[in-house]
Amino acid sequence: MAFVVLVLALAAAPAGLVAGNPDGTRAPPAPVPEHASAASAIDPPRGPDDGIVDLDAMVVSGAQPGPGMWKVTRGDHVVHILGTVSPLPRRMQWMSAEVEAVIADAHVVISPPAVAVDTGVGIFRGMALLPAMLRARNNPGKRPLREVVSPGLYARWEPLKARYIGRDRGVEKRRPLLAAQELYEAALRKSGLRMGGVVAPVVARARKAAEVPLVDSTVRVTVEDPRRVLRELNESDLADRECFAGTLDRIETDLDNMRARANAWAVGDIEGLRAPPWENHYATCQEAVTGSALARKLGIDDLPRQAKDAWLSNVEDALAEHPASFATLPMHQLLGDDGMLATLAARGYAIESP
Repeated sequence: MAFVVLVLALAAAPAGLVAGNPDGTRAPPAPVPEHASAASAIDPPRGPDDGIVDLDAMVVSGAQPGPGMWKVTRGDHVVHILGTVSPLPRRMQWMSAEVEAVIADAHVVISPPAVAVDTGVGIFRGMALLPAMLRARNNPGKRPLREVVSPGLYARWEPLKARYIGRDRGVEKRRPLLAAQELYEAALRKSGLRMGGVVAPVVARARKAAEVPLVDSTVRVTVEDPRRVLRELNESDLADRECFAGTLDRIETDLDNMRARANAWAVGDIEGLRAPPWENHYATCQEAVTGSALARKLGIDDLPRQAKDAWLSNVEDALAEHPASFATLPMHQLLGDDGMLATLAARGYAIESP
């Protein structure tokens, strides 16, 4: 995600952009790319309508309890961890009294891992960069999307775009990672889902009301010469192919699982949260992009790992220093054999499931 964070910060936010919310969602949910070429053919043969999922499956609405919290303890010190999911049902209201009470008794609240990119320029200089930022959103050489991705990928894109976005022609000018982002967000909206706005506002209000300090798990990097970086972005192709394909895969095949995860979180079904496959095409995209020469030149190739390490260090510090603390973390980072709960258990902490 780190490279896409940079692209979006430069292309959309003159003063920089923070890619992470207190509920663990990424902001914005942009895919990270791998190289695209009209001659590329990594996608399997399929018809234009293959794999499109009907939207008949329902998502819950109204007041919902959400999941319980994990307790990580050492001695008489405890960190309550709320696992988060994104997207969530658009029309649900979270019954958050239990979490608010835990926050009120906490000594610190630990934010989820995040990456922040700052362009290092003031608002007036940032405004001067606006034309270059707008160009960076589009494909080099003003090529349309159909000339940047493979014919097979574009054949899959067309019916999905028609279904979820409609006739918008502007998206056809976008780099594949940004076009895929727009498609992903539109598909979620039409599926009754939303990316944020559920956990983060509650945690922020409860923390401020109880005057509980925030321990930040954000790793920050400043791009000292954004004009040079924008020039490089405008003059070169980004590595888009694998991530664009992965985004299409998720929309074609994973919307039912997204709804299932969203429903399981809303009703507090922990086993249900463990059950659906946690497909995460962002991981593949991130691995491809953070290995790029430009990412290494900018020093952002290792930021996601640094952010997770910062969160883990903050949790261990809280357990050493405070009787009670609260943290949030996305479920896909929390659960599993290589998740943070397993890591904490391996380091000798006691784990109590909800």
